[in-house]
Amino acid sequence: MSTGFAEAADQTGSTGRPAGGLLRLATCGSVDDGKSTLVGRLLYDTKSVLADQAAAIEEVSRRRGQDGPDLALLTDGLRAEREQGITIDVAYRYFATPARRFILADTPGHAQYTRNMVTGASTADLAVILVDARNGVVAQTMRHGAIAALLRVPHVVLAVNKMDTVGYRQSAFTAIADEFARRAGELGVADVTAIPMSALTGDNVVEPSTRMDWYDGDTLLSHLENVPVAADPAGKPLRLPVQYVIRHSAEPRQVVERWPAGQLASGVIRVGDRVVVQPSGETSTVVGLSVLGKETDSARAPQSVAVRLADEIDISRGDMLTAGPAPQLLRDITAHVCHLHDRPLRARQRVLLKHTTRTVQAVVERIHYGMDVTDARRLPCDDGLSANDIGGVRIRTAEPLAVDDYAENRRTGSFLLVDPQDGSTLAAGMADARAGDR
Repeated sequence: MSTGFAEAADQTGSTGRPAGGLLRLATCGSVDDGKSTLVGRLLYDTKSVLADQAAAIEEVSRRRGQDGPDLALLTDGLRAEREQGITIDVAYRYFATPARRFILADTPGHAQYTRNMVTGASTADLAVILVDARNGVVAQTMRHGAIAALLRVPHVVLAVNKMDTVGYRQSAFTAIADEFARRAGELGVADVTAIPMSALTGDNVVEPSTRMDWYDGDTLLSHLENVPVAADPAGKPLRLPVQYVIRHSAEPRQVVERWPAGQLASGVIRVGDRVVVQPSGETSTVVGLSVLGKETDSARAPQSVAVRLADEIDISRGDMLTAGPAPQLLRDITAHVCHLHDRPLRARQRVLLKHTTRTVQAVVERIHYGMDVTDARRLPCDDGLSANDIGGVRIRTAEPLAVDDYAENRRTGSFLLVDPQDGSTLAAGMADARAGDR
């Protein structure tokens, strides 16, 4: 994804960009937990809102008789959201501080929009799960926690919001944090940080609270600025899905060469490396690399690169250049899927499976189970998976695919199931050999 960010000042280094890298985060929570207000507070207090936009929000709030700006208006962009006071679709927000750049996926809270939360959290390094301090941990809280665990989101923040409504009591916060930590551990959520806050008043969002002196941890923004980002994809084995083959005329005889090109899903590629072309298994040596039209000795994920190989090999879109530990070549894939379409997904249904740049015919051989994501229980699934359902499946493909386990590589372990009739997306999948275990 190509994104533009306002240049941060002074502490950002010679590039003019924040030195702490990029953090992708997703916000989620139940309806009326204050998620839109929290996101608005982050943007407003970090001065990430244009002056005319801030003035318009303040004017609308005054006309409504409100004492201060209604920060939820900064994020509830759809007319239906404004009319109902809810978030419906995933909205992406971009902001930066002197410490780091951020891409924030603001996801809906309603259970019927669980699929949208999956979309928003699929690339996240961190998930912020909101809880209303008056209501505590509810079913939707654990549903979002389970999805974060399933998607291997490395870090989770439990934002115990609306502490002003419970008198900023430490006991109210501790009870909620302890319950979530216990249940999240059962779901497999690895890293949880609980923060008491009030998005409405600004306590512990950007500025420390003066009303909760019993809490000595980070504010939400401070935590976001300092949390370690996910492991560098360049440190993983080389995976280069071929998106396009460039015809290149080489000097001096204008010999036409074919350079496979694409975005590195993981790893580093260097001139002199020995690579394997999947699924054919043919090998060759890298003798040239081009990034943005310029020759280079190496490229690293997530850069896009064109590769010149020493040997003439039949390579086309959908192939993959690999090195190091090889991915599995599979025609039988076990996986967890989140069903995204209103039409059910059923056993023996024919689909198209899109994995990186390769699309093949496939059939859903079996749906092992559906999942009650509030507590990770596995349930019978005789009628198939409905919209927002998550389940374990076995898929048979017409051609072998170079697939990694999703826990090892989120890019090459994920896929989409597509309706072959109308091209609509049916489900998002995560390859996992354990998905078929009973």
